[in-house]
Amino acid sequence: MTSVEEFARGFGEEPGYLDYGRVGPVSQAVRTEASAQYEILGRARYGTVDRLQLEDARVRDAVSALTGFPADRIAFQPNASLGLMHAAFGLTGGEVLLSRGEFPSVTYAAVRAAQAMRVITPTWLETDHGRVTPAQIREQITPATSAVMVSLVDSRTGYLTDIDGIRQVIGDRLLIVDAIQGFGVVDAPYEVADVVLSGGQKWARAGWGTGFLALSERAIDHLTPVFSGWTGTAEGLTWDEVVEPAHAAKAFSISNPDSIAQARFAASLEEIAATGVPAINDAIADGVERVIDLADEFALPVTSPRNPAERAGIVVVEPPETLTALSASLFNHGVSASVRQASVRFSVHAGTTEETLGMLRAALTSYASAI
Repeated sequence: MTSVEEFARGFGEEPGYLDYGRVGPVSQAVRTEASAQYEILGRARYGTVDRLQLEDARVRDAVSALTGFPADRIAFQPNASLGLMHAAFGLTGGEVLLSRGEFPSVTYAAVRAAQAMRVITPTWLETDHGRVTPAQIREQITPATSAVMVSLVDSRTGYLTDIDGIRQVIGDRLLIVDAIQGFGVVDAPYEVADVVLSGGQKWARAGWGTGFLALSERAIDHLTPVFSGWTGTAEGLTWDEVVEPAHAAKAFSISNPDSIAQARFAASLEEIAATGVPAINDAIADGVERVIDLADEFALPVTSPRNPAERAGIVVVEPPETLTALSASLFNHGVSASVRQASVRFSVHAGTTEETLGMLRAALTSYASAI
């Protein structure tokens, strides 16, 4: 096992970084893995390519350890959006219930699948200020609803969705969960979902080009692998004929993956598993509480959840005065955060330092003086 303190030492970013919900600077373990893998590929000794192809099994095992899905029901993806497209285009009919407020990867996947395949209909869920709850789904679900698409953590509000409660409400309909804003830092009951997907460039800190698609047996039975290439068959490489996709997660594969991206992702997830998601989540919760306390101290309204059971690593504030002044103050003090429309989103990780929180305090002090 790895302690949280040891895990935190793998954060190499400059102080002031509070934007993991946008992208997580890659960890030391990932940098070390990438360097070693590129050295191996660069020398290309006998057997190198065959050795690199073993990374597919490694990364699927690593995803399995964190999600509970068997490795043979996991397919590596280069990003979460492609996983969402596979899921949405694979639906075979009915209405798909989702919020317009979801991150565009979710809404675009549903709408593009409806436009191209003409077998599903996106149905827009009315939410509580962007928060998707089991109660709202219960009120708006219909007999025609065949699937529900939702984010584990909402990217704008920071709300941690009760996917277990949603499962209880929707029965045997397909539950598709975009986990990217919580994967690796939220101890979620992934096993209640039929489809779980994520990218590794945010909280997992594995860099771009990393992700996965995990499927339940029911999802494999009900989803059609519309985009299924020569790597998606049970027979492997076949010449002179095109065979049917495998009845497995690997059917949602188009071509050979980037083995070094798989190695980066695996190294990241192995480090997370060694530390333990609950321990990482506890460290993040402490940091989130301190950011909320700072916001309260400087009279910045917090619009993200205060209840620990309803939040992950995101704190959203909406300044009562001009957003420009707060944005400028953060910039002047070297604090990285996401500024969007009328709000600022801070994303705290287990490696967030006292120095970073001190820089945030200095920025908020300047902001308060300016207004």
